[in-house]
Amino acid sequence: MRPLDPRLLRHARATRGFLALTVALGLALAGLVVAQATLLAGGITAVFLDDAGPADLVPTLGWLAVVTAARSAVAWAQEVAAVRAAAAVKSQLRTRLLAAVAEHPGHRDTGAVATLATRGLDALDAYFARYLPQLVLAALVPAIVLARILPVDLVATATIALTLPLIPLFMALVGLHTEAANRRQFRLLTRLSHHFLDVVAGLPTLKVFGRAGAQAATIRRISGEQRRRTMRTLRTAFLSSLVLELLATLSVALVAVGIGLRLVSGDLDLATALLVLILAPEAYLPLRQVGANYHASAEGLAAAEEAFAVIEAGPAPRAASAVAPAVGTIRFDAVVVEYPGRAEPALSVTATVGPGEVVALTGPSGSGKSTALAVLLGLVTPTTGRVLVDGLDLSTVDLDAWRRRIAWVPQRPWMFAGTVAANIRLGDRDADDDAVRRAARLAGADGFVDALPDGYATRLGDGGTGLSAGQRQRLALARAFLRDAPLVLLDEPTANLDGESADTVMAAIRRLAAGRTVLIAAHRPELVALADRELRLGAPAGVR
Repeated sequence: MRPLDPRLLRHARATRGFLALTVALGLALAGLVVAQATLLAGGITAVFLDDAGPADLVPTLGWLAVVTAARSAVAWAQEVAAVRAAAAVKSQLRTRLLAAVAEHPGHRDTGAVATLATRGLDALDAYFARYLPQLVLAALVPAIVLARILPVDLVATATIALTLPLIPLFMALVGLHTEAANRRQFRLLTRLSHHFLDVVAGLPTLKVFGRAGAQAATIRRISGEQRRRTMRTLRTAFLSSLVLELLATLSVALVAVGIGLRLVSGDLDLATALLVLILAPEAYLPLRQVGANYHASAEGLAAAEEAFAVIEAGPAPRAASAVAPAVGTIRFDAVVVEYPGRAEPALSVTATVGPGEVVALTGPSGSGKSTALAVLLGLVTPTTGRVLVDGLDLSTVDLDAWRRRIAWVPQRPWMFAGTVAANIRLGDRDADDDAVRRAARLAGADGFVDALPDGYATRLGDGGTGLSAGQRQRLALARAFLRDAPLVLLDEPTANLDGESADTVMAAIRRLAAGRTVLIAAHRPELVALADRELRLGAPAGVR
């Protein structure tokens, strides 16, 4: 990633104000550095050459106190601005990131996105608090210092100007290796997070089948690899800081030797020599700090690039019409969906679904059944081809209005922490209690809901904790009944259910399908039998 990626200015507007303030504070700090060096050089010269006493130094010491206080105030303002800017930028990036994931989920690991949105973007604190301010100072301070030294000592100015580029050169060489190491470290961290999240979610099952120990060993192995890579990255950071410090020290020593020789020979006065000696380290300091702080911010930079990739991978802006089409004939016109890193298309289909028709999408795993439903939901944009609904291209319609005409039951319905009634009311937030109970009855969920301690007021945990898979599926069907939408999309609604629960769910699906257009992603033959016809994906023509 570049030191200041333009995408950061585009996706996080708070960066612009912070950058402008940082430049202003950098100019002030550079001016104060020159003023402090000039005062020190003048005061020391007055003591040694003019035998100045304490009374004579009062004005100089007073101005030195003012300059020192001003430098402290500027450093405090930079710190405060950096903390606030980092918080604002992280908030804006997280908002854009989650909006992109919600609008265009694709095939993304939950653990990877969670790590990126939390631990990954949190690492931007170091970038804003230390790296970016030093980057601005590295551009301003050396230029102002050289402009101050140039009229009084051309030789020292040339020496500093020739040695200064060596620090960015070595910093770039080391940075290339460090950036690659940080990318590998962050990817390993996301893989570890995703694996750990899966293990925690499936821990009860793993315990029952005696596989928890094997997963613990896997996590221990990945954690060990993460620890080793982290230590290698830190070792590189420490060694590169040593190289930069050594280079800056040798450069200052070269300037000091030249000044000393010319001072002894009488070619340079003491005041000028002291001014150059005080300012020379200040010229190198910001560049050294940039190199040292780059490693602290590298993880944040890597995370920001990952976030930009997700944000910019979303669908192109849509020219939405004012209304959504009626749920008439649905036509998949040579629709192909491809995902990066996958050799074969995730979906390739040409087919037509008539109004009021119940169609079962079948085919082997990976043939695109769930992807076809995601395309209809507007969650996935076809790579090529288009979907026509009642003659209108789905890519041009108002997605929010279109989704209000869809009831969707995923393979693993999401239940949030709240009451049973609130979870059902997700299908229609304005539904009254009678409508909620009627939907539950039609879905075959009223029996177990009435048996709960508080009935429809019973509170569920995250993910529907306390309910079986069949009960969660029936609550999801109750949402669909409550929504009363003309188009129903069902993704493997009987997967992972026992025979009795599957029969109850299929009976509810028969009632739900009456008078509606229904697409069912199905594996079970008895579920396929509910459909008017079968659309087999993965076949040469995409249909059967």
